[in-house]
Amino acid sequence: MALATGLAGEYRVLTEGCALVDRSDRGKLALTGSDAKSFLQGQTTNDVEALTPGRGCYAAFLTAKGKMLGDLRVIDSGEELWLDTERVALQPLFNMINAYKLAADVVLHKRTLEQALFSLIGPQARVVAGAKGLGAGEHDNGTAEIRGVAALLVATDTGVDVICAAERAHEMRAALVAGGAEEVSPAAAEMLRVERGRPRYGKEMDEATIPQEAGINDRAVSFEKGCYVGQETVARLHYRGKPNRRLRGLALSEPGSDGEELWLAERAVGTIGTAVVSPRLGPIALALVRREAAPGDTLRVAAEGRSAMVVELPFDAV
Repeated sequence: MALATGLAGEYRVLTEGCALVDRSDRGKLALTGSDAKSFLQGQTTNDVEALTPGRGCYAAFLTAKGKMLGDLRVIDSGEELWLDTERVALQPLFNMINAYKLAADVVLHKRTLEQALFSLIGPQARVVAGAKGLGAGEHDNGTAEIRGVAALLVATDTGVDVICAAERAHEMRAALVAGGAEEVSPAAAEMLRVERGRPRYGKEMDEATIPQEAGINDRAVSFEKGCYVGQETVARLHYRGKPNRRLRGLALSEPGSDGEELWLAERAVGTIGTAVVSPRLGPIALALVRREAAPGDTLRVAAEGRSAMVVELPFDAV
């Protein structure tokens, strides 16, 4: 079995080849029924009703006050709406759907334990997945067979996700490795996520976060669709206000740790969401910080005198 060794080696595979990350622990659900799209349209921030078979979108689901309960990916496979989310947000998503579908023609299916999910990341991902016919847009999807194992392929911003039946996960993993994928650790994949400035629910985003604070409006929110839960707050902040916090990058003087407090002068302005040591950029992190902590400012990390320079995202200019 091909397995990249060391974070530097794993990073090379992620950026030059095809890395395989097992993300089967993500929460997975599906909706069927004639009202599935219209129901989800009223519960999430993006335009689900605009999806056609083979397309998908990224969205958030909120409280009535516009705070995030979680984020999710919605895939229109042609047969169902397939959903996946961070595991920490799975129960809130399940509860929301179960509570509000009421008399609508919506059937909720549990898929977390029934399906495996492998992320192929890197410039060779489509070659390994045999995804020549897969659309180029993020969330484009289609069915495939990889060495005899049926799969749903979903285009991502860094490669291709491969979803298959859990009982065939071992076969699929072996097929992907035989095709040229090298397994890497989730920690290595986190380095790439931080470099690219993509927030993660449970790390940079939580139940106190409004989508605009996390910088996900462009990807997750439609300002042209009809009403949805939490819309008033999201729209008001977008058109008339300034968020109190912003997702920023941090260039650290020394390696940091998730959850460490950040200070500007004598005021706490946030905490580190995810800290990594990038082979290309050195110690960096993502954090939601108060808006007075602007790019170019130097923050104090915890109480130890370490420093963090606030930078714009992504980290390309660091």
